[in-house]
Amino acid sequence: MHGSKYRNLAVVTAEGRVTEMEMEVRPTKVGVISCAGEAEPEGTISRNAVRLVMDRYRPGIAVSLCLPLFVAGDEGERGFARKVPVIAVDGCEKACARFATEKYSGEVEAWLDVRDLLREWDVTGELSRSHPGELEAELTERVAAEISKIIDRFIMEGKVDVEHGTG
Repeated sequence: MHGSKYRNLAVVTAEGRVTEMEMEVRPTKVGVISCAGEAEPEGTISRNAVRLVMDRYRPGIAVSLCLPLFVAGDEGERGFARKVPVIAVDGCEKACARFATEKYSGEVEAWLDVRDLLREWDVTGELSRSHPGELEAELTERVAAEISKIIDRFIMEGKVDVEHGTG
């Protein structure tokens, strides 16, 4: 399981002896890394959807990873991604967020390609990256819902421990 660690704990028995016990420690957070692309509206949708998930739909569980810091070598971002399940949310098939995560921290637990989602949803309207309107807002909500479903699945599968999270 991605991010799951085992720790040895010293335990005092009823007889007063010290013994070791192994305990599984699961992550309490999910890392979400989004597209940093500014050239396509799908990049804007991916970033805004991740923000919605963090602020409104799964606050305290979803944590954003910064793709530019990740690529620049920030060990805090990379190390965090090694410890928790990560969802990469890319604007297009170039999959920059996914590939960077996999190169520097290991496999992502899940990946969304916003452009693929739009095709699945039969979105044919022209999208704006610089002046998002009602369509972009609706699509942002839908992508946020998809991210939230993945987080819920991780919780149901036991990949994330929300009962013992610290908030």
